[in-house]
Amino acid sequence: MIKTENLTKVYRTDEVETTALNEVSIEIKAGEFVSIMGPSGCGKSTLMNILGMIDNPSGGKYNFLEHEVSGYSERQRSDLRKNNIGFIFQSFNLIDELTVFENVELPLIYTKVGSAERKERVEEVLEKMNMMHRRNYFPQQLSGGQQQRVAVGRAIINNPKLILADEPTGNLDSNNGDDVMKTLVKLNQEGATIIMVTHSQYCAEFGNRIIRMLDGQVVTENIVQQYL
Repeated sequence: MIKTENLTKVYRTDEVETTALNEVSIEIKAGEFVSIMGPSGCGKSTLMNILGMIDNPSGGKYNFLEHEVSGYSERQRSDLRKNNIGFIFQSFNLIDELTVFENVELPLIYTKVGSAERKERVEEVLEKMNMMHRRNYFPQQLSGGQQQRVAVGRAIINNPKLILADEPTGNLDSNNGDDVMKTLVKLNQEGATIIMVTHSQYCAEFGNRIIRMLDGQVVTENIVQQYL
């Protein structure tokens, strides 16, 4: 599904040049659940932004679903992204002015799904996330765990092939964090490929492989013991 070759990302200002990624080469197969770990500033988020086609690399190659996308325009990246990738963020990134139903529905509007099908699919996802009883609530009326369940629902509403989760339990207590991790495992078992950035060794081990980064480079890759 994903293959990068010598991926680099350099940020330049008039006075400073910062290398965020330094020749990162990884391969992720369809159906994997991969955790990416490393200290703050090691390049995890930069790598996620490039894998999610939010940003372009400065050099190297990025192959996604047999598309070489490293040189794609923003329009090309957007078209490929909205049909294939779901995002889950630490800060939920829900829109305060929209209800639970409307937040989950939003990606379907972007992909021009008809209103009747939108209603059916949103209700199905809200049932799956156990949030149907909160469909008309606004984000500020929900707990952190409930907001993240809505965010997960929004991420999966288009049945993406890839889910990118950036510290999905970072703002949650341990019980709600466990619920989110179990949801991700279930989605993976149902066929979604998942790449998750986390600082938590406990959460990382829900995946089947752990990639560790330092100073913009991959330093180790390990299979999680439970999958051996």
